[in-house]
Amino acid sequence: MTTTTRTEAPALTGLPFLGSMLDLKNDSLGTFLRARRDHGDVVKITAGPPGLRATVYGVFSAEGAQQVLAGESANFRKDNAFYQEVRESFGNGLLTSQDEDYLRQRRLVQPLFTKRRVDGYAAAIATEVATLTGEWQDGGATTVDVHQEMTRLALRAVSRILFGTDVDTAVEIVERSFPELGAYVLSRGYSPLKVPRDWPTPGNRRAAVVHRALYEVCDRIIAERRDSDRASADGDDLLTLLIGAESAEDGSFDATELREQVLVFLLAGHETTATSLGFALHLLARHPEVLKRAHEEVDRVLGDRTPRAADLDALPYVTRVLKEAMRLFPAAPVIGRRAVAATEVGGVLIPAGADVIVAPWVTHRHPAYWEDAERFDPDRFTPEAEAARPRYAWFPFGGGPRACIGQHFSMLESVIALAMILQRYGFEAVDTEVPVSSAITLQVTGPARCRLVPRVG
Repeated sequence: MTTTTRTEAPALTGLPFLGSMLDLKNDSLGTFLRARRDHGDVVKITAGPPGLRATVYGVFSAEGAQQVLAGESANFRKDNAFYQEVRESFGNGLLTSQDEDYLRQRRLVQPLFTKRRVDGYAAAIATEVATLTGEWQDGGATTVDVHQEMTRLALRAVSRILFGTDVDTAVEIVERSFPELGAYVLSRGYSPLKVPRDWPTPGNRRAAVVHRALYEVCDRIIAERRDSDRASADGDDLLTLLIGAESAEDGSFDATELREQVLVFLLAGHETTATSLGFALHLLARHPEVLKRAHEEVDRVLGDRTPRAADLDALPYVTRVLKEAMRLFPAAPVIGRRAVAATEVGGVLIPAGADVIVAPWVTHRHPAYWEDAERFDPDRFTPEAEAARPRYAWFPFGGGPRACIGQHFSMLESVIALAMILQRYGFEAVDTEVPVSSAITLQVTGPARCRLVPRVG
């Protein structure tokens, strides 16, 4: 809703010359928490020297997040500098496309993510989880870094479902390439002065090598699918279905579009799940009473059999554990937009053309919705508790028309994986705290080691 209000947003105090640039560089998540705590639900944050200064408006309430992502989503677009850098690195796929490009892609991709279709991937997910826990057992593992292990699991699962049998090559390339390319995108997205990408700087050269490796593996696999019998109606991996996606209105994906969708699915398809599972395991390891309840539910519902998609509703406590992990450690901790027209949010004017962020990291800790917000408590997600909160008090998958298309896939994979791991193991935390930072997604910047406790019987 565009208004003529002149209420100005309170400004976060920063350095006289650089504003909040150093705070954002060193600890952006802590800076956003401080902004809300000290100044309220809509805060103006400036960074950079005069002449190159950037300004962003942080919107931290559930109601504000709903307005930006859903109620007035047409006024808040993915036009900011950060999304442009993501576009240039990962292509114009579902994550970054807009307007008719986005609507066309969404229409073509939507049939691949129906509940029935996604539930059909449960067996492939279970196979990867069984492989991982078997490797722990056969290798005599006593301590594992749960973040690293869940990243490996999520990458292998999404690669198997996306590519079919071409798993190992894709996983190796992605494990090596995504972190470096993500750091490159972040540094350029927030830099007040950008060197052109084609200048032969060390950073540009490293990014070009990584970029080329990702594109080459995707192009090779796509070409092989197009030339093989797998690109038929009988194939059930997502790439085969993407190749076959076609409609009279929207046509089909060409090779460039396919590559861009594949890159987005690889990035978004493993980061959310890996983050949720890694932190769920680490939090369980630090809270033995919660771990005991989760073990009891898994034993009662599953015994020693492999979970299926139909078991999700019978595992509400395991699901609540994951939701609480996603509250405390959302894979997308900050979401950016740019305002088209001047708009009032929470009684404060957001000017036309302003960069805006909503921050699950902050809203998920907002004292208006979460008592003792840093405490791990899965019972925050009982049906009664969820119904009592605003819709956007918890939004780890974004929201509105741009909500993550793969959220059911992520929850299916997370519940199946966590249940299967808990069938075989308990956990004790070695590292009591896990440091994080914000890039394209939430990044773990230190070890997250847990001691494995094999379960007997």
